[in-house]
Amino acid sequence: MRRFIPYKRIYMLGLIPVSLLLIYIAKNNIYFAENIYALNIYPWVSRIISSITNIIPFSLAEIIVITLPIFILVVLIRFIIGMIFEKDGRKDRLIKGLLNTGCFVSIVLFLFTICTGINYYRAPFSQYSNLDVYDSTVKELYQLTEYLAYQANDIRARVPNTDDDGVFSLSVSMYELAKMVTEAFGKLEEDYPVFASHYGKPKPILLSSLMSYTEITGVFFPFTMEANVNVDIPHYSIPATMAHELAHLSGFMREDEANFISFLACMKAESEEIQYSGTMLALINSGNALYSHDPDRYFSIRDLYSDGVLRDIQANNAYWQQYRDTVISTVSNKVNDTYLKANDQSDGVKSYGRMVDLLLAKFRKDKFL
Repeated sequence: MRRFIPYKRIYMLGLIPVSLLLIYIAKNNIYFAENIYALNIYPWVSRIISSITNIIPFSLAEIIVITLPIFILVVLIRFIIGMIFEKDGRKDRLIKGLLNTGCFVSIVLFLFTICTGINYYRAPFSQYSNLDVYDSTVKELYQLTEYLAYQANDIRARVPNTDDDGVFSLSVSMYELAKMVTEAFGKLEEDYPVFASHYGKPKPILLSSLMSYTEITGVFFPFTMEANVNVDIPHYSIPATMAHELAHLSGFMREDEANFISFLACMKAESEEIQYSGTMLALINSGNALYSHDPDRYFSIRDLYSDGVLRDIQANNAYWQQYRDTVISTVSNKVNDTYLKANDQSDGVKSYGRMVDLLLAKFRKDKFL
């Protein structure tokens, strides 16, 4: 009987086909993905987990990401030592090791699926935004970018907080900022009832400076329902990044939509520092799109940028330049690209640019007023 004890967990492998089946149904049935899961199941799952993890002031996700590889390495070393020095029962040890690995993978896959995976196939946010999204002319894109440039200049002039180099600097702590961004995000419910769920605040990553080597500014960790933010990045990006990760936490996983939702949330804030962050996010996205279609018009708008806006952008470029083309950043970008494509974002990291279509639709509708 003892020989078969290691195999008693084999039923856990059944979670793999269950997970794949749920993803298949969600991918092919929008009613299941949206009405059954995203609107009724996910809010309860996320609220319960988030209410627990929010009690802890630091990021559990960061602890898991740091300790899990160490744990796996220790287990692997013990397994290899056992296979080398224990000649008897090698076959059972190998089968048990493979079974345990399979069980671990199946549990992780199942938890990912029920905690967020299905959300990748939910209805687009435009369904709740009452925006008419369609192809726009370059002229419309130019007008949008011009508007955002003037808006960025105006807000930047009213935000005097700068460092010794005249670069924008936040006037509050990261934890206070997280509270303010969460409050601003909560106001989206006034216009978009789909955001009625209440979640925990974004959490600053303690090892943010190391995180920058991956060129990642924020991570939503579905297993703990935490919005994790790299707070070592240039300050004007941090509030928008916090709102972006909160968008994921609220159930919208598409990167382009999360950026747009972040913009909407930032513009709901009373703090002009947060408004500036959201405006810069929109300006940079629309500016990049304009540059790819009409460089001359882009540079004509670039000439409109105030000295403060230019300093902030230049400081941002200088910051990220030190992390580009490293082995870590290359691998990280490849992994991120693969992850996005695996979750039905066929453009991979390029899907971030599709935020502009939503910005254009909103600009046509109400000029952001």
